[in-house]
Amino acid sequence: MSIQRFVLNETSWFGPGCRSVLADEIKKRGFKKVLVVTDNDLVKFNVAAQVTSVLEAGNIPFQMFTDVKQNPTVKQVKAGVAEFQKSGADVIVAIGGGSPIDTAKAIGIISNNPEFADVVSLEGVANTKNKSVPVIALPTTAGTAAEVTINYVITDEENVKKMVCVDPNDIPVMSIVDAELMLSMPKGLTAATGMDALTHAIEGYITKGAWAMSDMFELKAVELIAKYLPQVVENPKNVEARDSMAVAQYIAGMGFSNVGLGLVHGMAHPLGAYFDVPHGVANALLLPTIMQFNMEAAVDKYVDIAKAMGVDVTGMSKEVAAQAAVDAVKTLAVKVGIPATLRDLNVPEDGLEKLSVSAFNDVCTPGNPRDVKQEEILELYKKVY
Repeated sequence: MSIQRFVLNETSWFGPGCRSVLADEIKKRGFKKVLVVTDNDLVKFNVAAQVTSVLEAGNIPFQMFTDVKQNPTVKQVKAGVAEFQKSGADVIVAIGGGSPIDTAKAIGIISNNPEFADVVSLEGVANTKNKSVPVIALPTTAGTAAEVTINYVITDEENVKKMVCVDPNDIPVMSIVDAELMLSMPKGLTAATGMDALTHAIEGYITKGAWAMSDMFELKAVELIAKYLPQVVENPKNVEARDSMAVAQYIAGMGFSNVGLGLVHGMAHPLGAYFDVPHGVANALLLPTIMQFNMEAAVDKYVDIAKAMGVDVTGMSKEVAAQAAVDAVKTLAVKVGIPATLRDLNVPEDGLEKLSVSAFNDVCTPGNPRDVKQEEILELYKKVY
């Protein structure tokens, strides 16, 4: 039995309205001033205000940093680090999907480990000495689980690549998973982030690093997502379904953060770096095809996935049940309205070669249960084109 490590948050809060604990938790920890990291859309649609109003009511001073876009960049992180230093804050509150939370993690790590100020040296497993500035994360999407993972992703614009950074020192000290912050998500974003969470759960379940502890989380996440994602896409204001999805994506994150992912993420990252394809959409589009590719390497686990997806496998052979898992994922993706091809996303066909090179070199690809060559990745891109 190999030695295993499992890293989780110190504290997490769940349930609609749980953001109400924020001010008390900040005071309890003795923090004096907050840098709020979020994006302009969340400010515009008054989602950020649902959190900052709690700070105001608790008389906690804060400053805003909103210069975060989808697929955040090295340049934005550097601007955030400068803003943190200028603000005099001693804690970061991140409000948003993966982009603001990942940006907050990078700001927090660099602020306490200034030797990584170039940002690009954080790629992969960075040897940071100090824990991040404390980050309290409030997710507004049910997908990335950035609030419970030891990973963050920053786009290196100069070299046109998504850098996956893995560092136990970056995990938020606290997660506040409040489904009320997710109610304004439109159907398309709800579907894409939900399928992102399903990808995390399935890849985390079949990755080479998976073991009993991570398996327990990932299977439960698959079960919850299969049940509640169609409900919440159909009725975005369904608070019970929103809350169940919020919990499901967090559970998936607890697993994959500790055991890694696979080829779906390896192929999705370059799509975001080169063509700004939203991460959840890229994952959802790729997932059924890559599951088919990986089937031989994970037949028994696919049977478990089929059961978790609600398939009655009674009387089926292992192979038929495994295929049913792939079909169930494909059916769910169609049902929630995920685009079917890369062409639908305006990805140029002559870009597939460079995508395959980047995907082959991506940090997630070696975790795939089936070893893969660059030529095979190119063929897989062509299949979903």
